Amino acid sequence: MDIRFFTLLLGIAGWAFTRPAAAAEPAAAGPLRAEFALTLEPGERTELLGPFWATERRWPTDWEPTPEEPEPPVSRIARTFTLAPLFNWNTEPVVDNVSWDFLYPVMTYDRYGAEYRLQVLQLLRFSGGATQEAARARGFTLVPFFWFQRSAEDPSLDYSAVWPFYGSMQKRLFRDEVRFVMWPAYVQTRRRDVVTDNYLAPFVHTRRGDGLRGWQVWPFYGTEHKDVTARTNGFGDVELVPGHDRRFALWPFYSAADLGIGSTNPVTQRTLLPLYSLQYSPQKDRRMYGWPLGPVWVDDRELGYAQTSFLFPVFAFARGPGKQAARVWPLYGTTRYPESQSVFAAWPLYYHKDTRREPLERHTTRIAFFLYTDIETRNLKTGEASRRSDLWPLFLARREADGRERFQMLAVLEPLLPGNQTIQRLYSPLWALWRAEMNPGTGVSSRSFLWNLYRYEKRPESRKCSLLFGLIQYQSTPAGKRWRLFYLPFGRGPEARAAGAGGR
Repeated sequence: MDIRFFTLLLGIAGWAFTRPAAAAEPAAAGPLRAEFALTLEPGERTELLGPFWATERRWPTDWEPTPEEPEPPVSRIARTFTLAPLFNWNTEPVVDNVSWDFLYPVMTYDRYGAEYRLQVLQLLRFSGGATQEAARARGFTLVPFFWFQRSAEDPSLDYSAVWPFYGSMQKRLFRDEVRFVMWPAYVQTRRRDVVTDNYLAPFVHTRRGDGLRGWQVWPFYGTEHKDVTARTNGFGDVELVPGHDRRFALWPFYSAADLGIGSTNPVTQRTLLPLYSLQYSPQKDRRMYGWPLGPVWVDDRELGYAQTSFLFPVFAFARGPGKQAARVWPLYGTTRYPESQSVFAAWPLYYHKDTRREPLERHTTRIAFFLYTDIETRNLKTGEASRRSDLWPLFLARREADGRERFQMLAVLEPLLPGNQTIQRLYSPLWALWRAEMNPGTGVSSRSFLWNLYRYEKRPESRKCSLLFGLIQYQSTPAGKRWRLFYLPFGRGPEARAAGAGGR
């Protein structure tokens, strides 16, 4: 290779990756390097090597530069570093948050204040911070084998478990406490005051609690009884806890239950499958015969409607002020409640739902599940509206309640995981061929094609356009118009005249 050509390449690369701190103009040499101000929020972004490397600085909208303070305080600057699609790091000092992701979702780390969580494949987990009891604790988990937690402030929160041999856990598996020896030979769980001792879980257990006792040998027979009791709630008031009686035999064929004993709405349930399943209460009756395809009658006196259905889920018809419905699935169906109504046709090809709960109104349209989604939310008091539209995998469009808009083409994962900031940082730059943003509050808009092969920015005081990764640049400001060709001033603009004067 000719030495002069090689030297030229090194010079261009060096200029793209290093820029003096005092440079007045942002660099425009994408995909090598591109610098620009953010459109939807105060801040700036630098992109290197097209979509693969990016840094961002963001600051609150209430900060304005002054001669004494040209830069926002470090304590108010949020920073993001992205090496797509491998690594993402984000910090927000205002809320004391630090997070990073490696090959998301393989490895993630999040910290808010003193609380943190690190996970690898959701199997290896490290965590720490304040518990629900306000004591600080640290934990380690290797699912499902090792479970450990230690608290220097409250030793009662300590636990250790080596599954399936021996151990105890707290606030795990949807229980307040779990103890086991040679799982499933013996497992004891506690939820509030109810303690369950399992032998060969889940087949045999005994249960005890406040006014409660029961046992089962599943699936052959089981019974449980609870007396009507009272307890003090979080506000210091004494409240009634209804009782119940439950039993089953040859589950799921026979079961009987009397629920809500002592309350204003006691419920009686009787089931003998496949012959019938009955439920009676002052508020609602439900009768089903010939499970699972037989007819079902519902008389809901609380909501005010009567419904008949059969060949579930094919046919259903409801009438009353609380609900009106007609369904012939999958051909057509409509359901109307006092605060919402929905309709589908050729399910899942078309679905639409309107919901109105003061002061919000929401309209949702879906075609083929997530192939196309359109959701609009409106505040009836202020008139502000936000909208989300996705056509997977072609585009996404967002409009916030304050009028800010964003459009992107293509969108491979965003319609499936809406609102996922990590997806937007790590993966969106790889396939976002076209990006357009507009902020009516500041009068700023921007458009970018193919990682800044073409980029256009519009601000109240200026216009800026860049073509062919910055080889051709144009800028219009109150001071005049400026051109750059191959990154050098060109024409009769202020920069070109200054360069010419310097040459003389």
